[in-house]
Amino acid sequence: MKKILLTCILALVTLATYAQTITGTWYGTLKIGENPLHVVFHVTKSGNDYVTTMDSPDQGAMGIATDKTQFLNNELTIEAAKFGMKYTGTFKADSNKINGIFKQGPASLPLVLTPNKPADSKKASVKRPQDPTSFPYKQEDITFNNVKAGNILAGTLTIPTGKKPEKVVILISGSGPQDRNEEVAQFNHRPFLVWSDWLTKQGIAVLRYDDRGVGKSTGKFGTATSAEFADDAEAAVNYLQSRPEFKGISIGLMGHSEGGMIAPMVAARNNKVKFVVLLAAPGVPINELMVQQSTDQMRLSGAPENIITQSVSTNSKLFKAMRQFNNLPEAAFKAKMDTVIYQQLRATPKEALGGQSIDDVAKRTTSQIYTPWFRYFIAYNPAANIEKLRCPVLALNGTLDMQVQEKANLAGIKAALIKGGNKHFEVVTLPKLNHLFQLASTGSGSEYAKIDETVNPSALVKVSNWITQLK
Repeated sequence: MKKILLTCILALVTLATYAQTITGTWYGTLKIGENPLHVVFHVTKSGNDYVTTMDSPDQGAMGIATDKTQFLNNELTIEAAKFGMKYTGTFKADSNKINGIFKQGPASLPLVLTPNKPADSKKASVKRPQDPTSFPYKQEDITFNNVKAGNILAGTLTIPTGKKPEKVVILISGSGPQDRNEEVAQFNHRPFLVWSDWLTKQGIAVLRYDDRGVGKSTGKFGTATSAEFADDAEAAVNYLQSRPEFKGISIGLMGHSEGGMIAPMVAARNNKVKFVVLLAAPGVPINELMVQQSTDQMRLSGAPENIITQSVSTNSKLFKAMRQFNNLPEAAFKAKMDTVIYQQLRATPKEALGGQSIDDVAKRTTSQIYTPWFRYFIAYNPAANIEKLRCPVLALNGTLDMQVQEKANLAGIKAALIKGGNKHFEVVTLPKLNHLFQLASTGSGSEYAKIDETVNPSALVKVSNWITQLK
């Protein structure tokens, strides 16, 4: 989104430092009298040029075009001449903030920008064309227990009216704390709301839920690993099994991104799962996926090839070391990894460090990779559980997915299913769709919010037809 929604898996070390060329979404608050005015800048790069759009959520103004964006020697300038607006700020790598002055007309106000959305800012909730407006089916707010973790998951169960459904599918979200609609506010899209509405209207019941510690679900998200998220998903399976009206109904799992890694973890050990749908799911070892993801993201952002080459080398060595030392106690793991990180950073060209000190980059990197989630994640090989799947499997990915690259990951999923002897699977490539399954131009994460479409119909139809036709 994450993180990029999708889901978005972390990009580390030289990718992170290069990404500090200022692209991304920056939030700030202007203090005007007693009423704060929230400002959002979306900075992207097109070739060698920077382009910025501006939001003023409190005034309901979104996507305001600006005339000029310049970033040079850690100084950011954004101008919108027709509004008499100019922002000038200095990027501080150690705090990941931009300290500056916002000028408009006679006003000159301090404005600090950060990549974190202020807690008091209004949530942009502009309706998208695919957001449902009518609900010709039963909706039930439910809760279920993960007894193993001691947390309660809250969600929504949608059930077609009329004939009893033959299938029910549980939706599993991607990386990062997600609500039951898999919404990331900065993109203003609610993919699971659209998926749930579509599938339910096709006669398939759907259960979607808030991640632990999100929305109405209890528990701690920040200390959990993918394995513990799998326990939450399995608790949803057990919940449906406990309801008499779902007796005889086939239960399936549909996971997006990291959720597509979690679904096979559950289905491989629980024969109550009768089918699996993988949306942009990992199919290669996660360390390989991460290197490819960082490469794709840097190339999209216009990074020089020598920086990309350096990033690939650094990240490959870093992730290899993480896998090698992953079973060590925490203190020993950190000591080994600190040595590796400093060795790599000392060999990194200064221009790849984005003007930061080695200590600053090391601190930023370790804060990401030393989390329980990332330690588990980077050592994981999805094939281990995909090979164990005996139920029908549908795997889809778009050719413009720049987070989970389509060719390598679909090939990995297919190879694992064949190796495991699965006879009932389908692997589908969807042209020009991105990680969210939107029809895209480049696949860059900067496009997600700009595209009105939440999920392309080709993906919706393929999944619903496949599930409906299962015996």
